[in-house]
Amino acid sequence: METVEGRRTVYELLRSAGRVEKILIAKQSKPTDILDKIEALARRQGVRIDTVDKDRLDDIAGSRAHQGVIAYISAYEYLPFSELCSGLDIKTNPVILLLDGVTDPQNFGALIRSADATGAAGVVITKRRSAPVTAAVHKASAGATAYVDIAQVSNLSYAIDEFKEMGFWVVGASEKAERAYYDIDLNMPLVVVLGSEGGGLSRLVAEKCDFLAAIPMRGEISSLNVSVAGAVLLYEALRQRRIAEEPGASGSG
Repeated sequence: METVEGRRTVYELLRSAGRVEKILIAKQSKPTDILDKIEALARRQGVRIDTVDKDRLDDIAGSRAHQGVIAYISAYEYLPFSELCSGLDIKTNPVILLLDGVTDPQNFGALIRSADATGAAGVVITKRRSAPVTAAVHKASAGATAYVDIAQVSNLSYAIDEFKEMGFWVVGASEKAERAYYDIDLNMPLVVVLGSEGGGLSRLVAEKCDFLAAIPMRGEISSLNVSVAGAVLLYEALRQRRIAEEPGASGSG
């Protein structure tokens, strides 16, 4: 089993009725609304709760940010790529987030959180050279891993080809792109591709993209953190969809 730290993360995993086997709560914890909710959900689901000294949590935790709560959960199960694809309805203009070599767990978790916040239909990562779903990712996502479908593939080019056959368009984030992200029509079945923290999109993946989108920078730094860049593109896709849905709208903006 894996351990997951933090009140919000544990609460969201319980709320999704997924994979929590046991919960440890520090004796020194003062009653709060979210702790009450954690204990109520755990009792309802038959999840064991042990009250322990904070020192024991400090020994178990990967950081000191456990907030007095640690859960033991069963290993994360990725959704098979075929099941992710079969569950998509192209008519609803779904958005898929595809990560090309994102290796930092904090960035990965933050991207999953943004995917959930914007209503993305799923996240696709590679089996190698990508951060897997770990305790650090669960915490960085604030529990969004419980709600977002995540699939692993061996080959991103193959995945992109599959999405294109289904009718998706593919936009990749690149600081070298000539067009800004807000000048591209994103109101369509969309795959948003983000590259690694250091190297960006790989050449083969960039060549597979239908569009490359830049995020204009007015300061001295040349690019954004990958998790921030992903949030910008996902929210722009959401914004264009909302504009298109307004009465009398004729386009995406």
